[in-house]
Amino acid sequence: MNDTVSHDMAQQALARGDPAALALFDRLLARDPGNARLWLGKAQALELAGDRRGARIVAQQIAGQAPGFTAALTYLAGMLLAAGEPDFAAPFRQAAARAPHDPNIPAAHVEALAAADLSAEAAAIAAEARTRFPHEPHFALLEAIHAGAAGEWDRADALYAALADDRPQRLLHEARHRLRGQDPLTAEHLLAQVLTAEPGDIAAWALRGIAWRLADDPRAAWLHEQAGLVRLQPLAARAGLIAEAAALLRDLHKAAALPLGQSLRGGTQTRGILFQRSEPVLGELHAAIRATLEAYRAALPPADADHPLLRHRDVPWRLAGSWSVRLTGGGDHHTAHIHPQGIVSSALYIVVPEEAQDTGQRQGWLEIGRPPPDLRLTLEPLAVIGPREGHLALFPSTLYHGTTPFGAQPQTRCERLTVAFDVIDVRAAPTSPRAGSGPAAGASNLL
Repeated sequence: MNDTVSHDMAQQALARGDPAALALFDRLLARDPGNARLWLGKAQALELAGDRRGARIVAQQIAGQAPGFTAALTYLAGMLLAAGEPDFAAPFRQAAARAPHDPNIPAAHVEALAAADLSAEAAAIAAEARTRFPHEPHFALLEAIHAGAAGEWDRADALYAALADDRPQRLLHEARHRLRGQDPLTAEHLLAQVLTAEPGDIAAWALRGIAWRLADDPRAAWLHEQAGLVRLQPLAARAGLIAEAAALLRDLHKAAALPLGQSLRGGTQTRGILFQRSEPVLGELHAAIRATLEAYRAALPPADADHPLLRHRDVPWRLAGSWSVRLTGGGDHHTAHIHPQGIVSSALYIVVPEEAQDTGQRQGWLEIGRPPPDLRLTLEPLAVIGPREGHLALFPSTLYHGTTPFGAQPQTRCERLTVAFDVIDVRAAPTSPRAGSGPAAGASNLL
């Protein structure tokens, strides 16, 4: 009988947390043992099954034999970071030594360092790559981006001035640089160009909101301060669902890790797409979220074709991406960030730390509208939400958001367990990350 297992089937099993994913990847590898993408899938399936040692061994083998497969390098670096190893980015250096003519490796190296808040180190790798790959202009932009984030404003300013690059990506990052320099008018001029080319660019709208606030522009209130845009409302769910979800999610977090490239600083985040899993309690939770989301939509201001969220008010929505985060104190938090692929962002509180009940300390609270730390601005958040179990925080994806840290106090329940997701317009086409350096990185066949 023909083996009809496909890579898509195995990836879908991995995304929904199906233990069968490991056997599916093994069957695929029996047919195609030199395929690096399949070996990466096997590593991820091993980790899902709780075999982190085995996953790391496989990831190291891929990195050694296919140094140009940057997805495997990033996965291995994430495993090293989660294990607390200080030199978590070593796989990129080792790969660059094996494949010195591949510009995708230093580009991925820069991204991994920046994701761990190592902006100065990221700028240094970009500067080195700019010398080694003079025909890859993206490295100058990367150096400018991360030098600015590291606080080297003059260095970044000189780099931006020398760039002959008018792509929306460059304009967006230079606007961010201008905000660091307290120049909201120039930032707005740059962002207007980005939004002319890409009217739905969430990152550009998020920075525009900050520029308008800095300039005391009344459009800032139209963008983010209309009544109903930010809400905390009870989940439309039966009694007992939250407790059942908490028990399941705690079990899932046993095989989760600290992810590389996310806003999380401490704690764990589930892998894959949470609501593609088959557990009935998650299906019920998904339905409750959708019902609550419709109540949020009904209470929004009227549709507005010029507004990045309200232009979507009266068309069907769906969830795109879903995950759970577990923080356990010791300063764990989310740094300020946005979700640029969505129109509405969220936080469903499953378990709330007792410290969060102190309205004076506000530990583990959600701050909405505070600029990210690298901008070094003193703007306060537009809203601060105290978490409540069984409640769902919803807000435009154009708002930066993060959480305040919380620490372990004696005899307190030091756990913050949430579910989050992005909401998109059903008409939205699939999107991809912003372009990186050089040609798209492909997976080499293993020798």
